[in-house]
This record gives sequence, structure tokens and C-alpha cells, in this order.
Amino acid sequence: MRPLTVFGLVAVTLMLVCYALEERRMAFTLAFAAACVLGSIYGFLQGAWPFGLVEAIWAAVAVRRWWVRVRATRT
Repeated sequence: MRPLTVFGLVAVTLMLVCYALEERRMAFTLAFAAACVLGSIYGFLQGAWPFGLVEAIWAAVAVRRWWVRVRATRT
């Protein structure tokens, strides 16, 4: 496998694992956002810019979801 393919596989696998574990700890929501950023980078490097763009949006959604959960626990 080419290094770029391995990078993409790792990014998507991390996304799946973190998404599955999001309800256990808030840190997994933030880790999911980071994995989405990696997926976005992979998409742009591969030349699949729509995939890269959607993953960047998912990263922003995940960061917002994490922030809302953090604020809810503070009150």
C-alpha cells in the first residue's frame, strides 16, 4: 500500500472508533474532530476535494458539539 492510502485508512479508522466512543467521554468527540481533520487532509492530498471539504465541515460540527457539551457540564 502507498503511504497516502495508509494515511487515509488510519484517518477513517480513527474517525469510526472515536465516533463509536463519543458517548463515553467528551474527549472522544474532540478526537473525532481531529480525525475528521486528518480525513480532510487525506481527501485534499488525494485530489478528492469534495471529500476533503465535507470532512472539514464534519470537523467543525464535531468541535461545536464538543464545545456545547463542555459548556453544559460547567453549568
